[in-house]
Order: sequence, then C-alpha cells, then structure tokens
Amino acid sequence: MKKLMAKLEHLLELGGTKKDIVLLCISGVALILSLMKVFPLPFDIAWVAIILCGVPIILEAIIGLVTSFDIKADVLVSLALVASVCIGEDFAAGEVAFIMQIGALLEDLTVAKARAGIEKLVHLTPQTARVIDGDSEKIIPAEKVKVGEVLRVLPGETIPVDGIITSGQTSINQAVMTGESLPVDKTEGDSVSSGTVNQFGAFEMEATKVGEDSSIQRMIRLVQSADAGKAKIVGIADRWATWIVVIALTAAAITWLISGEIIRAVTILVVFCPCALVLATPTAIMAAIGNATKHGFLVREGDALERLAKVKMIAFDKTGKLTVGTPKVVAVKSTDKNFDKDEVYALAACAEQLSEHPLGKAIVNSYKQNKGSSLVPTEQFEMIPGHGISAVVNGKTILAGNPELLAKHNVVMSENDGNTYLEQGCTVTYISADGKYIGYIVLSDTLREESADMIDRLIKLGVSPVLLTGDNKNAAQNIANKLHITEVHSECLPEDKLNHIENCQNSGKPVCMIGDGINDAPALKKAMVGIAMGGVGSDIAVDAADIALVDDEVKELPHLLALSKRMMTTIKINLSFSMGLNFLAIILAITGILNPVVGALVHNAGSVLVIINSALLLKWSSKKIGKN
Repeated sequence: MKKLMAKLEHLLELGGTKKDIVLLCISGVALILSLMKVFPLPFDIAWVAIILCGVPIILEAIIGLVTSFDIKADVLVSLALVASVCIGEDFAAGEVAFIMQIGALLEDLTVAKARAGIEKLVHLTPQTARVIDGDSEKIIPAEKVKVGEVLRVLPGETIPVDGIITSGQTSINQAVMTGESLPVDKTEGDSVSSGTVNQFGAFEMEATKVGEDSSIQRMIRLVQSADAGKAKIVGIADRWATWIVVIALTAAAITWLISGEIIRAVTILVVFCPCALVLATPTAIMAAIGNATKHGFLVREGDALERLAKVKMIAFDKTGKLTVGTPKVVAVKSTDKNFDKDEVYALAACAEQLSEHPLGKAIVNSYKQNKGSSLVPTEQFEMIPGHGISAVVNGKTILAGNPELLAKHNVVMSENDGNTYLEQGCTVTYISADGKYIGYIVLSDTLREESADMIDRLIKLGVSPVLLTGDNKNAAQNIANKLHITEVHSECLPEDKLNHIENCQNSGKPVCMIGDGINDAPALKKAMVGIAMGGVGSDIAVDAADIALVDDEVKELPHLLALSKRMMTTIKINLSFSMGLNFLAIILAITGILNPVVGALVHNAGSVLVIINSALLLKWSSKKIGKN
C-alpha cells in the first residue's frame, strides 16, 4: 500500500517544484545579464541557462532516440540549441531552453491544478485499522485487514474498509463518496464505505470488501486511469510532431543551401519546434477532466470526453437515474365514509411497520415523512407471501395487499378501483378493516426534481434522450411523457439494451448510456460512452463505464456534454493556431526577417498562449448553454 501511495502521490505531485522554479529564476537572471552585458566574462553568461534548462532537454531527446527512436519536439529543440551554440548565438540557445522549460512548467501547473479535485481521494485512504482480537484490539495496516474480521472505528476516524455495522450507532460523513453534504445516520446492519469519516459514536463493523476491492481504492483506480495520453487526438498531435521535425530539417537544409546563411537555417529550427502542438492538447484534456471532477464526474480517460463530444443519443435506464429509485406514496383514497383518507393512511402505516417488504417500508417511511406522527404498536402481525400482510391495530384487524388478499378473506371491493393509477404504472395497495374495504394507497417511483430540466437541456444541446428500462410499458410511458422523451423501450432485458445500442451505433448514431446496475454493464461497455452512477452503481457497472458520476447528480450531465464539445473546440483552436504560427514563423525565418532570438520569443510565446487557452477550461461553465 505504501508503494502504491508513493506512486500515486508522485503522479499527482506538483510538477513545478521549488527546485525547478529556483533553476528557472537563476537562468532568467543569467539571460538578462547576458543581454545587458553587465559583467565582462570570458564566456557568455547565457551558458548558465543553456546548462540548467537546455541539458535536460537534450538528454531527454537522446534517451527517446536511443530507447525507442521516438522523434518528438525535444529532438528539434535539441537541434536548435546545438545549432545556435555552433554559430555563436549563445543567448538564443539559452532563451530557447529557458522558454521551453517555462512552457513545461505551465503545463505541469495546469495538470496539477486539474487533478486537485481528485487528489484528495488518495490522501483520504486510511493507513491503519483497529481489529478486535478477543477481548483486546490491535492496530494493523489497513491493507492487511481480511474479509470477515471485526473492526472498531472511533469518532473522528476514517473507515478503513467497506463493511457492515454489527454493533453501535453513529453518523457518517460520506461526502467523498456520494457528495452528500450532511452526515448520514447508521446503525446495526447498515453498510459503510472506506474513506468515509465516522462523525460521532464508536461502532464495530465486519469487513466485507478490503484492499483493492474497497470503495476508496476503486475510486483511486479511476484517478490512476485519468490519463490524457490515451486520447486519440493526442496521438494525432504526436504524429504531426514527427512530420514537422522532418519538414523543419528539410526546410532548414534547403534554405542554408540556397541562401548560404546558416543563421536562417538555425532560425527555422528554432521557430518550427512543435511544442505548442504537443503541449497544448494534453493540457486541454486534463483541464476538462479537472472541470468535470468539480461537477462530480471521474473521467477514466481523456478519450471518453473526445467520444462524448460525438454522441447523438443518450440512453437512460429509468430507476435511480431519472427517478428517485425508491417507491413513495403519491395518493391515498378512502372508499368508506366512516374512514377519511388520513385514517386509512395511518391504519396502513401502523399495520405495515413490521413489514420487510419494500412496499410496506415505503408506506411507513412516507407516512413518517408526510405526517410526522408516531405509529401506535401493532399486534398479531403476519406476512402473507405474494399477497400482503395482516395485523391488528387499535383492536381492528387490518389487511393490506393486493385484491387477491382481500378476496381470500371475503372482503368485497369496488370494481376498477385504482385502475387509473395502474394504467400509469403505479402500484396500488388495498386496505380493509374488520372485513370492510376502506380504501387504497398508491405508490410510485417518483421523478427526480432535476430530471425534467436536465432532459430539456440535453435536447437543446442537440442530443436525443432515449428511455431503456425493464419496467412495464405503462410505467415507462408515464415517465417518458412527463420528461418529453419520445423514444421509449420498455420491458428490456440486458441483451435488449445491448442490441438497441448496437443497432443505433451501426446506423451512425453514437450512443451514451447512463446506468448503474449489473444488468446495465453490457450496454455501458457497448455504448460509445458509458456513464455509471458511482454512488449507487454496482462495482461491475462502474468498471464497465468510461465515466463515473460519483454523487449521482444527473443534473450535471448537460454540463459534461457541453464541456466535451468545448474541449474539442479548444483543442482544434490550439492545433490551428500553433500550426498557423509555425508556418508563418518559418516563412519569416526563410526570408531572413526573424533571427534566432526573436524567433524563439515569437514561437514560445505562442506555446504559452495555447496553454493558457487550455487552462481556461478549468473554470468554464455551461450555465447559459441549453437555457432560455
């Protein structure tokens, strides 16, 4: 674990260390003194900059050529440095090396800032765990905890592994994993995740996922894989850089032969260094990844954002993405004049309070949230599998369940009661008291508050939303109508989702899939871009996706899509500007207008400009996009 931490910290550490900055300052002072010729020395003081800034560039170029014959920007820079020194242009050589190192420092600063939002995941990894051993406890490294071991977590401590609370009650700060701003109460039987913080009470827990399987380690693996170098467009820039080296060398040789002035050839080498082309593209990608992180997305690779910019359709699984994911009471109806709807609601909630069925729990939870009243004790509670429950509340025998339950107990119901709700895809629980039918309760998976606005913004961005769900046709169509989604596919099995996405992409419509469960994993993998709900999503779904939405805030999806398009625009601007500047500079160098010193300033100033343009993506906002 220590080796992994050291590797990650090295990956995320600030590229421009104090040592690098000091060396740049010394080199800068040396160049100023060289230009002003303050001190009469037997050598040009610009050699300080050549040695401190230029030698590392030359060594990197030599290593690249020897180990893999990799012709990149540092090869051309090295040739320009050597050529400048050979013709006595020591200041130009020092200036080229100095400004190139400034460009590298700016890139490192941009990348480091972009990663700042996800760097905290690494530092939040717990180092130790309290393992209960008989009547005592011992502190061991967190990576040595085994599945099944019982741990004790004290107030203020970070939970070392995933597990289930076996004893005690507490509140957990889960912000790092789910983005929730308020602590979540936990008690026996509740699950807890590694990396989250125990706020108040001490508790004991049984480890269920340890080491690389824990939640925090899964997120760290996403951080590790957030590598801009994997994007296809970076490969294009690298290939261009190789050809530019060849073109620059050819142009320099021809100019020297025709003009007979070697200084023009050296100037061509200086101005045609493709550093802007190579440096600006990865910084744009990393800045976009950093921006996405601030909005709750962990991007596994820059290529995902490049592909997302091409997406024409976004496919949603309904439950948990467009809806809350848990049923709630949406209507209560009384069918007996002796019981108003509040009494029907209260009797049903009291009767269901011992139920383990999701619908029973939903009735109880909704009652407590809406009414806030305490529930009277229930007696003679009985679960009737496949039908409902029976219980005695305040001396009344209450039945709550489906029509078959009431018919079995000879309770006469009104025909077609609740059919309107059933046609909308809702679930209806029918209630009787002492053998008399008194009403029914309607439950439904409710829409997320942000879903409608999110879908509207996606449509305005030119992307078509599609609903792919395993729910029945009525439920799916009801949700789709509320969200203005015109294309609906209901009762989908995993292979149905996979086939639909494959058909769309074969017809030239790249698809982005939003999912969370194991059943969504094949579709997530098949889609042009897969986005998994990292907070509620299964491990398999997250592993299959390209991007994880850590806090499950789907309202940020339009921002991510707009950001991907903005990133591609920034990259194209950077490429066009850098190429245009290079060709303009080489023309001026061929005609003798530029000398090596001025050429170095012009060219490297262009590199700084495109890096700054990339850095603007860090704070770019899409608030005005997709809104009236």
